[in-house]
Amino acid sequence: MRSEPDIAVVLPAYNESGNLGPLITEIDAALSDVPHEIVVTDDGSTDDTRDRLIALKSDFPQLRVLAHRKNAGQSRALRTAIIAARAPIIATLDSDGQNVPADIPALYRQLMRDDAPDTLAMVGGRRAKRKDTAAKRLGSRIGNGVRKRLLHDEADDTGCGLKVFRRQAFLELPYFDHIHRYLPALMLREGYRCEYVDVGHRERGEGESKYTNFGRLKVSIADLRGVRWLISRSRQSGGYDEL
Repeated sequence: MRSEPDIAVVLPAYNESGNLGPLITEIDAALSDVPHEIVVTDDGSTDDTRDRLIALKSDFPQLRVLAHRKNAGQSRALRTAIIAARAPIIATLDSDGQNVPADIPALYRQLMRDDAPDTLAMVGGRRAKRKDTAAKRLGSRIGNGVRKRLLHDEADDTGCGLKVFRRQAFLELPYFDHIHRYLPALMLREGYRCEYVDVGHRERGEGESKYTNFGRLKVSIADLRGVRWLISRSRQSGGYDEL
């Protein structure tokens, strides 16, 4: 095996014990031809998620387990894993099993293709046929429409957890809670390009969703104002040259 992976699949996990074994098995199978690592952040789970992850390490030597000392939310869990990752390319997906790991290679190939624009930094998934409740789909449709209208980020589905992007580009972005929902706008702010691919979507495995429409609405108002401010305060240099 090569000492350094080409891609790191990062997962935030909070009380997802029953979903992690099948999901990690699928990820490993999907990337069997690509040197990879799987980095999971246990975000202060109160079930046996942590013990389950430790047990899985014996079957998956490429699995790395990070543990937050207290719950800090999905964005922080993702960032912890991305900082710890050794690969230059990151793939994210949710730990509830709704994203399909078999879609990762297609997004990876699109990002790494020979004729990709030099500034292409992210390929995001777009859930073609969502397996969520009608209320959740409606809330997402409204939220995506408002965000797209205000931020002009050209993204139809930022709530899709499946994304593949360059690690360095992510680390250049300003961090805040819920940043994972605004990656396209922030990538554009830094002068990068984003592309999108239709991906699969499934019903949740075990456990319960950590989000509600009302909960998302409460934080999205402040987040949208903040991201609009960040965009308004951005200036581009056109790159740089070392002399």
